[in-house]
Amino acid sequence: MSALLEQLRRIKDHRGLMADLRCSLVEGKEHRAWAALSRIHVDVDDDVKALVAGLYATHPEEIDQGNLGSTCRILEVKRDGGSKGDDKVLPTERRFQHLLAAEAGRELFARVTRMVLMAKAQGVPVNYERLVVDLEFWQRGEIGRERTRREWASAFWDSQAAGSEGVAP
Repeated sequence: MSALLEQLRRIKDHRGLMADLRCSLVEGKEHRAWAALSRIHVDVDDDVKALVAGLYATHPEEIDQGNLGSTCRILEVKRDGGSKGDDKVLPTERRFQHLLAAEAGRELFARVTRMVLMAKAQGVPVNYERLVVDLEFWQRGEIGRERTRREWASAFWDSQAAGSEGVAP
């Protein structure tokens, strides 16, 4: 269990701190989150942990399994009905593809934020422990980015294939 998530769980019911942490997601308001980040022992320059803290403050429903790819797959099933046997790319799948194509930094963070907000709207929990690790790998360079992209893609599309394997022709 990460120290970040322990701290976030500890302050989960502190409405003021959670509101301040949500400011880390809004360009131009990040400075409002700095004091709250300091209170949970996150350096204001740690963009990944600041992002995850803001996302958790927005949508604290969490799960301890899967990754963002599996979360997006659940979203696709809930929002779009999942795979319907045709070759049409559904809206959630298209957003997921855009997420996988993102560059490290602001572009990635904006697309991850969009997916977590969709998860909140659909009541889908997020594995924040894994999200921190995955985003830190992504930020390390091409090898980490590729590792994370492949794991997310595998969780999204392999679960889709597994769901259709049990269907008789």
